[in-house]
Amino acid sequence: MERIASEDLGYARVDHDRARRQGAGEVVYGEGKTAEQVAGIMASLWAGGQRVVLATRMEAGKAQDVRVLMEQRVAAAEAAGAADAGVLRELAVGLRYLEVPRILMAGEYPEPDGNGVVVVACAGTSDLPVAEEAACTAQALGNRVQRLYDVGVAGIHRLLEHEEDLTSAQVVIAVAGMEGALPSVVGGLTKAPVLAVPTSVGYGASFGGLSALLGMLNSCASGVSVVNIDNGFGAGFQASLINHLKGGA
Repeated sequence: MERIASEDLGYARVDHDRARRQGAGEVVYGEGKTAEQVAGIMASLWAGGQRVVLATRMEAGKAQDVRVLMEQRVAAAEAAGAADAGVLRELAVGLRYLEVPRILMAGEYPEPDGNGVVVVACAGTSDLPVAEEAACTAQALGNRVQRLYDVGVAGIHRLLEHEEDLTSAQVVIAVAGMEGALPSVVGGLTKAPVLAVPTSVGYGASFGGLSALLGMLNSCASGVSVVNIDNGFGAGFQASLINHLKGGA
């Protein structure tokens, strides 16, 4: 078996071989990690040649702390005449924080190379953080993304205005809280696979997204699959896999 390339940072074993195995590089889950740990992992991935690096679930304060730490790494590397000083500076300069999806990103979105369009349909404005996490993830993985926001079933005419966009999509990500009805409606309008994302948006009986999750799992529309509550990243990644499937001979 081929040896898997990784770097042991003590607190993390950074996977430098993931893009070869899975078609996409490692993404950092920022929640629960310190700014120092996030900075170290992102620096390792960048130094390993990964030119789009995402850290998800990053609050603004922690993202700023990572920026400061990166600048300190650059200064120390330049003072020491380290060979990787230029690479670190490139990373530090390219860092930017995407506020709505809470993503810290290094690098630029690549040119889309998927088979078609990933449509992200979001029920309400309160669902935007999860929807944007899905959309930005899909873009970072080389997909053309179309956003249809605030098209929930409370005003279903807003969704029906985009029927052509839904029917021409390669895959649809449907994001909704409350009772989670949007994916079922979308599933009845398109032949594309629908990835349903329940959100924790809603009043007491929504049980932090559990009601939406169960509603989506029990959808009567064919072709609807469901990811975990608030898991925009998972939906964006899965949509990218579908959009990059190779056709038969």
